[in-house]
Amino acid sequence: MSQRNTVMRSLHDIGLAAWFGGSLMGAVGLNGATRNAVKEPVLASRIASAGWAAWAPANAAAVTAHLVGGAGLLGANSARVAYQRGVGASTLAKTVLTGAALAATAYSRALGKKIELASSPDPEDRGAAADHPVELEQAQRHLAMLQWAVPALTAGVLVLNALHGEQQRPEEQRQGMLRRAASPRAMAGGTRLAAVRRPAPSVTGRC
Repeated sequence: MSQRNTVMRSLHDIGLAAWFGGSLMGAVGLNGATRNAVKEPVLASRIASAGWAAWAPANAAAVTAHLVGGAGLLGANSARVAYQRGVGASTLAKTVLTGAALAATAYSRALGKKIELASSPDPEDRGAAADHPVELEQAQRHLAMLQWAVPALTAGVLVLNALHGEQQRPEEQRQGMLRRAASPRAMAGGTRLAAVRRPAPSVTGRC
């Protein structure tokens, strides 16, 4: 419980911060400024798509760092996940939110790439977009919703990350272990284990 995991924690936290901050800045700053400054829808889509395309490699690196750090922390804290009450539930919730954020990020990028090709001035790009037709307005509506889904989901992961930090306090760990040990399921398991280990009574006969 007392060992340090500085590298894994740094990868986890920095990656999550960049993932959340980049998605929020893109929704508020890039998309918002583009809509306000450019009145031509196709040109606005082209500019916004170029900005998101430039951010995509950094975002992919941030997500990868977060996942690597998260896997390392999960391995280091596997005993707490198994034996400290409440940690398993919060870890499961964090995993679900992370998966949803990954799906939303991947879908957003796929839609953004299609919009980028459809709005490109390059005839070859428009030809590639024709091979995978997309309704530009429909894709933009989907992105308008997803642009808030990603920061909302990653914000949820940040909240659960803060909860995990609180659960690592020594007093929280002690109480969590005691509550888990005193739970009916744990007590029933201990009773069954004691019954299995109890030696059979010896039988002696008289000669």
